Amino acid sequence: MARSAPDIAPPRPGRRPSTSLEEIERAGLALFADRGFDAVSVDDIAAEVGIGRRTFFRYYPSKNDLVWGRFDELIDEWEAWMRAHTAEMPLLQAIRAAVLHFNDFPEDDDTHRLRMSLILQNPALQAHATLRYQRWRDAIARYSARRLGVDNEAFTPRVIGHIALGAALASYEQWLLTPDADLRGLLDDALTVLAETVRLPG
Repeated sequence: MARSAPDIAPPRPGRRPSTSLEEIERAGLALFADRGFDAVSVDDIAAEVGIGRRTFFRYYPSKNDLVWGRFDELIDEWEAWMRAHTAEMPLLQAIRAAVLHFNDFPEDDDTHRLRMSLILQNPALQAHATLRYQRWRDAIARYSARRLGVDNEAFTPRVIGHIALGAALASYEQWLLTPDADLRGLLDDALTVLAETVRLPG
């Protein structure tokens, strides 16, 4: 569910000209894969890239945030995509399309598998994931509320958001357990369960 950073760094003073979000992220993930997440410090990542500790924190609030890549930006982009591309679909079909779009990665993307294994299997990152999951869930709930013509805090949109998140996480857990599994197929199966579970009013 998390995504990598673009190869464009923000214009921050005091950084090396060649440093990019992608470079820092790539170095951090490589160190996590080699040593384990808990054994790698911010100083280790900064040294690997050739930047100072303070420069690292201009890009990421913590090493936990590095694992999530551009997640927060992508939620905003995702909501815009839902509004632009799914308005004519039945609601649950639209949610299926949106979840598949958000999780559209090349099958051979080993970085994505590493990222998701860290998020789902490391206790520190599991705790850190709560707010990220809430943002994802709330995006689905807001979209559902708008389509249903109800308040964002209404019960049915909340239920849809929770079930959609559960379907996505269950798919990722199975994907990590079964290396040759097709992530898109798992998501599609899980979202079929969503469609069969939710009965929309009216």
